[in-house]
Amino acid sequence: MTYDFDLFVIGAGSGGVRAARFAAGYAAKVAVAESRYLGGTCVNVGCVPKKLLVYAAHAHEEFAQAGSFGWSVGSPDFDWPTLIANKNREISRLNGIYQSLLVNSGVTLLNGHARIVDAHRVEVDGVQHTAKHILIATGGWPQVPDIPGKELAITSNEAFFLPTLPRRVLVVGGGYIAVEFASIFNGLGAQTTQLYRSELFLRGFDHSVRIHLRDEMLKKGVDLQFNSDISSIVRQADGSLLATLQDGRTIETDCVFYATGRRPMLDNLGLENVQVELDSRGCVLVDEQYRSSEPSILAIGDVIGRVQLTPVALAEGMAVARQLFKPEEYRPVDYDLIPTAVFSLPNIGTVGLSEEQARAAGHAVKIFESRFRPMKLTLGDIQEKILMKLIVDAQSDRVLGCHMVGPDAGEIIQGIAVALRAGATKRIFDETMGIHPSAAEEFVTMRTPVSA
Repeated sequence: MTYDFDLFVIGAGSGGVRAARFAAGYAAKVAVAESRYLGGTCVNVGCVPKKLLVYAAHAHEEFAQAGSFGWSVGSPDFDWPTLIANKNREISRLNGIYQSLLVNSGVTLLNGHARIVDAHRVEVDGVQHTAKHILIATGGWPQVPDIPGKELAITSNEAFFLPTLPRRVLVVGGGYIAVEFASIFNGLGAQTTQLYRSELFLRGFDHSVRIHLRDEMLKKGVDLQFNSDISSIVRQADGSLLATLQDGRTIETDCVFYATGRRPMLDNLGLENVQVELDSRGCVLVDEQYRSSEPSILAIGDVIGRVQLTPVALAEGMAVARQLFKPEEYRPVDYDLIPTAVFSLPNIGTVGLSEEQARAAGHAVKIFESRFRPMKLTLGDIQEKILMKLIVDAQSDRVLGCHMVGPDAGEIIQGIAVALRAGATKRIFDETMGIHPSAAEEFVTMRTPVSA
């Protein structure tokens, strides 16, 4: 059978665009359909604008530190509309780049909602297209618990477009998005409270990292309330919001921001027309080559619920393109030792196993840990500290995990991730010369384990 396209990609986020461009580069005839915005969550309402807001929040700390170096900067004045306008201009520029990347690669770009008709047909705005392969790369969508007043809350989708900075913000959630936005709002001057239903946020991260970030966020003035959750939200006569907690307490605020999880974005996709199976979370079930239970339909990225990170979606998109159209270059995605960063204030960077994961996996471990005040802060009164931690296999000496909480943690951990993938041992760390004076040199100067 002759098809209109060799590959039809639904979703122009990171994974979908990468798959489309590589497939087109392998001489496949490719189409991409996108109903919202080019670049997906990451470019539009995720990592890129979030990082820009984190920079803005951190600038407040830079002003506070400048005095210790002899600068008189006066009282800084922050203007939220200026930040958002500049952010919007940058995102618009990136949208244009994504469009150029696709079009210049020879990809047919269809602006509209795609709906699967059958195993080889997709409909966009009433027009049907046939394809040998269909790739679902529609990403995720934030979800708010079904409580009275949920319509009064916002998510990360809306936070980037608020017309003004709320005076008081209540952040609900304990994942990385929650701690990042709590840091952003607090750093920009909003009175910020973060609620989390369990005892400590960032479940799955190394316990030392979680404790250290908790303590540093408290120093910065974030009101952290653990073992707390909202039962209802109402709007008061003056326009403010009143959140009633499950324990009966109430919190008055101007904005309730929910970051309590994301769901696969499969709305009105037509999956009822094909044999695509979903797991208990609503994610598309795929095999090791990203094929669903309908052989002609594949899926990648957040929608399959494996590791929900932009670089992972990019790697999956590349793997799909190679597997379909350049099999001699295909290699599976390696999900081990994926470095990650959380752009809270202070930042978190991590790669490899946490101490808890290493012990649970049966490793006898040596733990090297250091907490210190960065040199940049020594001339002033700010008492923020950096945490650095190495988890080392006691038998092989191999470094199993590396964790940091502090300025530029993501930048530092990226390089260390290369070393861990290469199998670096603690001896190699010890024999590596440090860059002095720098915070990063601490990773190669820790000599005495704190526990084993």
